[in-house]
Amino acid sequence: MTTPLTLRPVSAQEHRDFIAGQSSASFLQTPAWASVKAEWRSESVGWFRGSDGRSEMVGVGLVLYRQLPKVRRYLAYLPEGPVIDWSGDDLESWLTPLVAHLKAKGAFAVRMGPPVVTRRWSADQVKAGIADESVRCLGDVPPLERSQDGACVIAQLHELGWQQQSAEGGFSAGQPQFNFQIPLVDGEGGPRSEDDVLAGMNQLWRRNIKKADKAGVEVALGERHDLKAFHDLYAHTAERDHFTPRPLSYFETMYDALIAEDPDRIQLWLARHEGDLVAATIAIRVGTHAWYSYGASSTEKREVRGSNAVQWAMIRHALAAGAHVYDLRGITETLDADDPHVGLIQFKVGTGGQAVEYAGEWDLPINRAIYKAFQLYLARRA
Repeated sequence: MTTPLTLRPVSAQEHRDFIAGQSSASFLQTPAWASVKAEWRSESVGWFRGSDGRSEMVGVGLVLYRQLPKVRRYLAYLPEGPVIDWSGDDLESWLTPLVAHLKAKGAFAVRMGPPVVTRRWSADQVKAGIADESVRCLGDVPPLERSQDGACVIAQLHELGWQQQSAEGGFSAGQPQFNFQIPLVDGEGGPRSEDDVLAGMNQLWRRNIKKADKAGVEVALGERHDLKAFHDLYAHTAERDHFTPRPLSYFETMYDALIAEDPDRIQLWLARHEGDLVAATIAIRVGTHAWYSYGASSTEKREVRGSNAVQWAMIRHALAAGAHVYDLRGITETLDADDPHVGLIQFKVGTGGQAVEYAGEWDLPINRAIYKAFQLYLARRA
């Protein structure tokens, strides 16, 4: 008989030590992320197996608590987490102590995002789907791979009363359900070479990388003081592409928090042409998983292909660091050629990677009346 799991709050150091012992975990589940989301109350929790004297930590989670207006009740949120063994068929033994703990803390509902892949599509499949007028979304394309672990997790969550949150077009209120990733290891788990990764890209990407090099685009790692230059270009990008930019203070807080946790956790990349900043990005890495997190590009000098140059520098850096995955983050599910989001998908598809569907975000209402009021509140804000 398996020893039952217990759960209790743990220190940031215990949390960090556990993450360091894993192949990887989402950066949203690191203790440093609590400092980035300072408007949320936060807590690190750990799962233990064994008696108190000889118990071993076997899982960890970062819980963010958001208070409901005028009520001392909280939404407890574990973005892209928790960091537990999702491969078994007894999720109840992990989730029951978590829910009991969060209920005692005043949570009216729990939201989490299991970091479990459910389906994958190759770049060629996505490209063919965009070209096919009868295809409207990724779900219309038979996947390259269906994950048995992913199907098992979803079946268990339904059985345990969790509710999957709809991700409109692939984006939900929380984290993206569909990402685009470049595998940096081969089928046997060995590291791919730079030449192999480059050969997997489409002709346009390879040409643009070569064009940037020939034009004299120089890509270099930046320092904290370069965040202002990054943010100026990011604000310009936001105005051009019609999205609301985050303030400079957000990026300063993120940089300080992540670099204090691990000097290799976050990198700022700057691409310049004849002294002009033409592209800038922020990359994050936890263990074997590297993410492209934020990007900006100038409207002028687009012909020197700074965005391709900076992405290639980030991919090469991730390879050298021993990463297994380079993650370009969210895409929408739509493959409709007339949809404005398709341009972003096409840019990412050119890298030759894979479209990856995760299990998505799931809610467990604890107090159904308050949870219903919370949903109405969100609907009014939207």
